[in-house]
Amino acid sequence: MTSTPPPSDVPPPHSPGPGPGPAAPPPGWENPAVRADRRLVEMLQELRVLQTGVQIVFAFLLGVAFTPRFAELTDAQQDVYVATLLLSVVAAAVLATPVALHRGLYHHPGKERIVTVSVRVAQVGLLLLACALTGAVLLVLDVVLGTALALPITGAIALIFGVLWFVLPWAVRRAAAGDRT
Repeated sequence: MTSTPPPSDVPPPHSPGPGPGPAAPPPGWENPAVRADRRLVEMLQELRVLQTGVQIVFAFLLGVAFTPRFAELTDAQQDVYVATLLLSVVAAAVLATPVALHRGLYHHPGKERIVTVSVRVAQVGLLLLACALTGAVLLVLDVVLGTALALPITGAIALIFGVLWFVLPWAVRRAAAGDRT
């Protein structure tokens, strides 16, 4: 007695293309569950890179407080320091949240929802990281160059983060949506 095997998440067989190695699966073979798994794994890999940046900023900020020169900072500089330190800690927590969701809901059937929530949380984490990095730049430049130069340079840095991390992805997504219509 023969039976048909149940459908799987493996791409359908296809004829190999020319050259060595397996040919790429045909476009669109992913079902929603496989796509959600792939998207979550890709996002978690991206977050590993961001976590390193957060850890470097946080380590720098921790070290600053224990230097002899810290006592020479003005009240405003110490306020920037505290705000930046807290932003970096919150950024670390927020950017680690998708990992916690993934671990806590590992075999949960709602993987697509986990991905959607994780993407939003990661976007908030990027905003917090951009603010923490900008604050660190402001603190260093204020100490080294003075407030008059630190503020416009830091403003330019904040603008660069905004354009590269938020405006550019939005513009590319919008252009891609326009290409499909």
